[in-house]
Amino acid sequence: MPHVDYYFATISPFAYLAGTRLEEIADRHGASISYKPVDLMGLFGRTGGTKPAERHASRQEYRLQELRRQAAETGLPINLKPAFFPTNMAPSSYAIIAAQAEKQKGAAPGGDMGRLVHGVMRACWAEEKNIAEDDVIRACLKDAGFDPALADSGLLSGAETYAANLEEASERGVFGSPFYIADGDERFWGQDRLDALDRHLANG
Repeated sequence: MPHVDYYFATISPFAYLAGTRLEEIADRHGASISYKPVDLMGLFGRTGGTKPAERHASRQEYRLQELRRQAAETGLPINLKPAFFPTNMAPSSYAIIAAQAEKQKGAAPGGDMGRLVHGVMRACWAEEKNIAEDDVIRACLKDAGFDPALADSGLLSGAETYAANLEEASERGVFGSPFYIADGDERFWGQDRLDALDRHLANG
């Protein structure tokens, strides 16, 4: 069975602009997905990246133009300068980790991971909400079919997994968000590489 490890940051605008295409591709090819939220700023520090606010003005300007173009292409609404960016990624990441653990245990049969992950990002980039706030996270969990109380559970294991995801991402050559690794070590960086991932999975 094909498998995709999906590394992302919950405040990543490009991961937001992926929408739920990864899930659609995985469904088409019978692939499973492991969701691995990471501390993007920590990842930048380990892999030679630079925080957006610290980049040269020309790079910052180009980023905004590209986000505008990509949003128009996907049809997804976006606020290029959201009210709560950057914000603490850890609380929303812990909730996603907890939701995935529930799914793996079979305790959340109605939960939709893709809807949850995209909902968190949409809250930041289209709805002017602070995804570090418990009420926002609970609403995203509920909307995706999960128990909102997951926002308050498994915080220690969530923190441990979140830290482990960063270590794993660094070791596996991940350097940005979104980042997809299929079939062990076939790597795809960016939502604009989803077509390439689709073709890879189609070719087996």
